[in-house]
Amino acid sequence: MADPSYRWFDEVPPRKKFKQQHSGIPNHNYPHESRQRVCPVALDELLQTETTSEEIQRLTWKSSLDGFKSHCEHGTKQECRRRSIENRTCDRLHFKHILNSHTDSQLGDCSYLNTCHRMGSCKYMHYCLDATAEELKPILRPTLSNPLMLQRKKLLPPQWIKCDIRKLDFDVIGKFTVILADPPWDIHMSLPYGTMTDDEMKDLKISKLQDRGLLFLWVTSRAMELGRECLMNWGYELVQELVWVKTNQLQRIIRTGRTGHWLNHSKEHCLIGRKGNDPFFNVGLDCDVLVSEVRETSRKPDELYDIINRLSPGTRKLEMFGREHNLQPGWLTLGNQLKDSRIYEPQLVERYNAKYANHPIRLFSLPHEYR
Repeated sequence: MADPSYRWFDEVPPRKKFKQQHSGIPNHNYPHESRQRVCPVALDELLQTETTSEEIQRLTWKSSLDGFKSHCEHGTKQECRRRSIENRTCDRLHFKHILNSHTDSQLGDCSYLNTCHRMGSCKYMHYCLDATAEELKPILRPTLSNPLMLQRKKLLPPQWIKCDIRKLDFDVIGKFTVILADPPWDIHMSLPYGTMTDDEMKDLKISKLQDRGLLFLWVTSRAMELGRECLMNWGYELVQELVWVKTNQLQRIIRTGRTGHWLNHSKEHCLIGRKGNDPFFNVGLDCDVLVSEVRETSRKPDELYDIINRLSPGTRKLEMFGREHNLQPGWLTLGNQLKDSRIYEPQLVERYNAKYANHPIRLFSLPHEYR
């Protein structure tokens, strides 16, 4: 009679475990052990490693001038030195306090910092960059320095026309590959410039400006759906949305501001519409989030010009509702806040003067550096 306590597998000798060799080849006899060792390190490194194609693309569009310099997380040089083990400051940008006779340091930082409208009497703390003019030279140079992107011999200098866009005949200025618009939406607030009604925006004949191309349209929170409706009315398909995350002078996300009803606005949106199917755009170079410091009222980040120029280098571009700080090489800027008009294209001057004989513009000669 069989012994009920007998178990046949007790006689089977245990499998001998061999030490896994560090050859990089997984041991399929022990897949669990192999995964535990390989995945956390090797797989993460593999996924994060830049491919050859990505490296070539990055180097192709890299600026020839290293104009980027990050801010020190400790703020001032004194705090940076205090936190340093070696008792010295780092090579990043620092700030220093602006101490006026009316400043009360116990109140802390001003919510608006360098955008404060009462800088001459505000009792809160304000800052300025703690750097010499020589130290600031590299970061104050123009960013459009890549020869593939700028192509000065092919691009025209900045051009602009002072006009009321609502009354301008768009047939006069021709066609463009990329259009950038920052309309003065009616946001029911006191602003230092005039606004346009929703119907006036919808009635703009934007479709005359492009047969195919891209339109970048800045919208406010109230005008988000209105902007989408305008794109559809003008013949565009919404293909992307870019978000600008706003930071203050100290590179912190804005938490208090002059806009917003229920919640303070810390971001703005730019809708991207496409007309036609143009395969000649350099897609996949940039992401859809911009983190940049706020400046004057309604002024948008300059980084957007770099994104557009990388997306479509050397093409004809138009900016609508622009101001003096918006003037860029290769761009035609329209707006009623410009001081005057300056055009270098003979055909454009001819068409404009034929249409508006009572208010002609003159043709300017190309600057020496653009010849």
